[in-house]
Amino acid sequence: MCPRFWRLVQEGLTERDGLCRKRARYLLKRALDLSGSQRAELRCAPDECSLFWWSAEKNEQLLQFWETYILIMETLEGNQIHVIKPVLPKLNSLYELAVSGDKGCWLFHPSWHVCIYRRMLESENKTLTKEGILHFLELYETKHLPNSLDFSEFVIGPLMDALSESSLYSRTPGQSVGSCPPLGLRLQKFLATYFTLLPEEEKGSFLLKFIQKMTSRHWCAVPILFLSMALASIPACKVLGAEGLHALRDVLQCTMITHQILLRGAAQCCLLQTAMHLTDVEKVSFPEVSSFLLSLRPEESLRRDTLLWTELCSWLQVNDRCFRKSVTSDFERQETSSLCQYVHSLVGEYLKTAASERENCFMPDWFEAKLVSTMILLAADVDGKSNIEWIELEAFLNPLLDVLMKLGSNAYIPTLRTDKSLQLLLKLLQTRWLKCSNAQDDEVLLFIWKSLVTPVESILEFVLRRLTTNELSTVGDDYETHFGVVLKSICIEKLLLTVLDGHSKKETKVSSQVVFSVSGMASLAAVCEIMGGKLEVHLEPLPSMDALKKFISLSQFNEVLKKPSYIEEKNSLCEETASQGWGKVVARYVRDQWICLCFVLNSFPTLAQGYEETSVKSLSTVERSKEILQFALEALSILPSDQVSPVFDCMKVLVPKLLDSSEALCVEAFDLAWKITSSLSNTQLIFWANLKAFVQFIFDTEVLAVAASAKGQAYAKIKEVKLKQFKSFVDERSALRNAFLNAGSYSELITEACVFGTVFRRDQSTNRDDHYVRICAVKFLCLLDGSNISHKTFMEDIFIKLLDKDELVSRSRTRYYANSLQHRIKTRVWQTLLVLLPKLNQNFLCGTLDRVFQAGFSNNQASVKYFIEWIVILCLHKYPQFLDKFWDCFGYDEEKLKKSICTFLSVLAHFDIILENTSEKKPALKKALIVVLQWCFSHNFSVRLYALIALKKIWGMCRMLHVEEFEALTPVIESSLQQVENMHGTGNAKRNWQRIQDHFFFATFHPVDDYSLETIFYTLPRLSELAEDEWISLSKFDRFTDIPLPAAFQWCRSRAELRDLKPSDWSQQDMGPHSAEADSQTEWTDVQKKIIPWKNSTPSLDLETAFEDRAAKLGKSNSRLIVVASLIDKPTNLGGLCRTSEIFGASALVVGSLHYIQDKQFQHLSVSAEQWLPLVEVKPSQLVDYLQQKKTEGYTIIGVEQTAKSFDLTEYCFPEKSLLLLGNEHEGIPANLIHHLDVCVEIPQQGIIRSLNVHVSGALLIWEYTRQQVINCFGCGDCA
Repeated sequence: MCPRFWRLVQEGLTERDGLCRKRARYLLKRALDLSGSQRAELRCAPDECSLFWWSAEKNEQLLQFWETYILIMETLEGNQIHVIKPVLPKLNSLYELAVSGDKGCWLFHPSWHVCIYRRMLESENKTLTKEGILHFLELYETKHLPNSLDFSEFVIGPLMDALSESSLYSRTPGQSVGSCPPLGLRLQKFLATYFTLLPEEEKGSFLLKFIQKMTSRHWCAVPILFLSMALASIPACKVLGAEGLHALRDVLQCTMITHQILLRGAAQCCLLQTAMHLTDVEKVSFPEVSSFLLSLRPEESLRRDTLLWTELCSWLQVNDRCFRKSVTSDFERQETSSLCQYVHSLVGEYLKTAASERENCFMPDWFEAKLVSTMILLAADVDGKSNIEWIELEAFLNPLLDVLMKLGSNAYIPTLRTDKSLQLLLKLLQTRWLKCSNAQDDEVLLFIWKSLVTPVESILEFVLRRLTTNELSTVGDDYETHFGVVLKSICIEKLLLTVLDGHSKKETKVSSQVVFSVSGMASLAAVCEIMGGKLEVHLEPLPSMDALKKFISLSQFNEVLKKPSYIEEKNSLCEETASQGWGKVVARYVRDQWICLCFVLNSFPTLAQGYEETSVKSLSTVERSKEILQFALEALSILPSDQVSPVFDCMKVLVPKLLDSSEALCVEAFDLAWKITSSLSNTQLIFWANLKAFVQFIFDTEVLAVAASAKGQAYAKIKEVKLKQFKSFVDERSALRNAFLNAGSYSELITEACVFGTVFRRDQSTNRDDHYVRICAVKFLCLLDGSNISHKTFMEDIFIKLLDKDELVSRSRTRYYANSLQHRIKTRVWQTLLVLLPKLNQNFLCGTLDRVFQAGFSNNQASVKYFIEWIVILCLHKYPQFLDKFWDCFGYDEEKLKKSICTFLSVLAHFDIILENTSEKKPALKKALIVVLQWCFSHNFSVRLYALIALKKIWGMCRMLHVEEFEALTPVIESSLQQVENMHGTGNAKRNWQRIQDHFFFATFHPVDDYSLETIFYTLPRLSELAEDEWISLSKFDRFTDIPLPAAFQWCRSRAELRDLKPSDWSQQDMGPHSAEADSQTEWTDVQKKIIPWKNSTPSLDLETAFEDRAAKLGKSNSRLIVVASLIDKPTNLGGLCRTSEIFGASALVVGSLHYIQDKQFQHLSVSAEQWLPLVEVKPSQLVDYLQQKKTEGYTIIGVEQTAKSFDLTEYCFPEKSLLLLGNEHEGIPANLIHHLDVCVEIPQQGIIRSLNVHVSGALLIWEYTRQQVINCFGCGDCA
């Protein structure tokens, strides 16, 4: 019994191979059986770990522990959560046995518990994995467990591996969007509690291993976020040193590159809070802290206008002069370093360059400038809390200002130093644009701004000199754009003239030509962007605009730059080809060309005007536009995806001019632009900017209008890419002013928008809201005016297309179930039709109402059914002359009405509202009464209920109006209604009658008074139990768009009586979430155990002998129950009944044909029960004679059917000799057989739906017979 043996058993218990696990359990059971039977005394050596021990004194306690342990391990083999969940409370009792309350130590080694959790975490069933994780995380909240190295290793190993699965973090159905899922909350509480209970000497190593584990694999965005939140929830404690800070930085850099932006930003915030709470500042230096801070992205997390920045400043201020001195620090005498000293040293080192580095140097890395600027701002904010003189900030900026002031006059400053100084200047200025709040209110930024404005003239002279000489080495991505914020209008003019003049010069060297072309075009593009944007200074028209226009007009677009030779490239100043790659250089050059062209196109209507002396005079404006559009298509094919937005902007101007003359070229432009945009759907950083530019291009008001007027290929192409771009079409205010001009041509687009949306799994639906498109469409439709001819035509077109959409979905072969995509689309169709209905006139409705009625004949889900009934009621209310069409719906054959008659009977339940606008009420009531009465005698119970609810309403109206024609019917109708009210007293029919009367659609809902946006899109979907993500609250109509509703639009909210109703007012609720765990101390009776204990297993017997023994033990000769299923024609139901009858020992099963036994569906359900149960063939036509024969033999004929005199199953006592007659799946028991029955028994129900599956009904009665006649006899010794 050495530890090696027990380690081997534990490894076997957690093996992935099932046979290995079975062998390990066998060894464990054998060892326990021997130890218990021999009452042995087993102890490990004092110097060895006690993985297993046994004592005769604690024999019972040990047996209880190990039996529970083995039961849990065996149950986990089932891999079924409904089997395993009742066993989990046993795991709690296992801990109570394993921990000594007196000594506070483990009696049983905790590695045995780890085996259970490892087995659960490695399960293929994700639900079981989640249960195992949650149970382990709850341990330290509910149990006071001693420290264990095995648990720490388990947390860092298998537990974190399991936590990498994103689907485990799904929210529960009742949680709102944005709330933390249960696993995330448990993880935070666990890590905080577990870390607090660890010994002080183990906290640092555990936390370091935990963080390093986060860098050991590529985590998805969701797990990394909740693990970071758990780290941030640990109480403040100084345990992390430099290695821990580096590990946190690695998490930021290595595992968060491709994650979703919002989740990545949230994780960054949590990791920074972790660093501030857990870092021992005496063990880290400022360079290490700054390196960590630079891994945080300002646009996602650490920015000056955030609470996180303030918290960081407070942390630095509190711990200032406590940080470890850096190895390279100049302050040798001090053991610690202050933030100001570090920033002084950092700025000096950054700007320090040797004179020899002036030539042949590359553009320095922007990382250094970002680091220095961030630390300057941090130090300024920390110093500003106690010093408002900004002395330290001025000292930080002085070295930079010294360099900047000399740029214009000193031509011998090293190039590297000038580049670095300008980079730092731009990074400091970028802070102004990254800050959301008003920069004028920020004293730090204001001081920096005033300080950096001083050397503007010197900087401008330096830039102009470099643009006109060969000193220019490169132009950075942000160099010109951000420098523009300090330029005055005169500077722009000077810069523009300088650039244009420089372009007229010719260079002999290829490298010099490349440098001048690339840098000059980049500078020109920056100037155009500045002039086209909204600057703080007002730019008057400049004389240089004519020169710019001429320069752009004569430019060769997409010009191919000649690449310098290897020697030229190596020896020249043009290191852009080396540092960025030649492809990037050319792409940037082409993009800058299109930026300049876009500025010119937006500023001047024509390009050729005024330059007769040039070759452009031979080209008309249209021909020149066509040529430029061809260049644009070429640019789209050669530019990288993140550089195409300027081309889209140019195409928006060019396409309307060419749609008439060059439609094929425009269609090609649409197609190529859409392909580029749609191909980037998985690249978030590029996709949204390109999508915005594409939408602004293709849904420009002028483009839409010209395409719609031509109705050609361009019109078809626009409709082809319409779905996800609809929101921008209706959200443009300029488009709305002319929306009705274009909308009629794009009715298909708006129709699709009205039903837009898909169905997501729960793990996909986080922060997803697809209501925006539908809300835009609905509000757009609300703006339409029925009195306007063009609006009227458009609405009628939309109405017809929506009806076509409904018919298309109804004909689809796709499975139609509750909350499926088909169900949701049909619901959205009828919601939109309801919005349009009040704006439509009588003539149009007269022609389309038949299609609405036909929709009512379809098989619809509840929400769709309510909307159809609502529309029919409103149509008949507004135009009572349509009643003749409505009565025709009741004239179809019974087969067509079988599934839809309840819809039209529900309409009659609101007949009082329908007749409000007619003076001829009595003829209509007479017709309604005749129609309803015939359906009150329907064989189908649900139809009778709907007919009775309509009869009650119509008869009440007749009594109020004193209709004399119906006096003869008064006794019959009133006695019938009275009988319905008092039927059976407590029977199932009585309950269903009460429920349908209390149903919201009949008791509370008013079709006219409740007509509102809130009822259509929120209240009724909620009450009809449509999925929650289909409910559109009224607040979203205000919040999602600024499209105004008409001033007369008052019908927004539902009535309070309807709005306050809850679905639980009429639907049955579950018993509660904790019913399965009500008694955690019950013994094995509450556990499903399908395992044969090893010591009770017997050798395999002959299969036929085993079946014979089992049949003999059933005692079927004592049963006197016959189940007659001759009316049932579905093999699945017959197979299930055969299995049920065999299990409960029925004496025989009667079927309509023995051929059913050969059916595969029958055999699949019966699982060989037909071999052990007598089967008798009695055809349906022979049933009368068979029943009469059984009556003569003393059998009581019992029908399973609801009749006026049927007995409640719970109150009926079965005779010993009973024959159960089951009805057909659809028609029940025919009327010609009912009078041959001795009694009818009905099953009590709680729901609205009347019928159970026939197999389920039969099984319930077979069980009740067995309980009364067999089980009670065994319990009491005699049958009651």
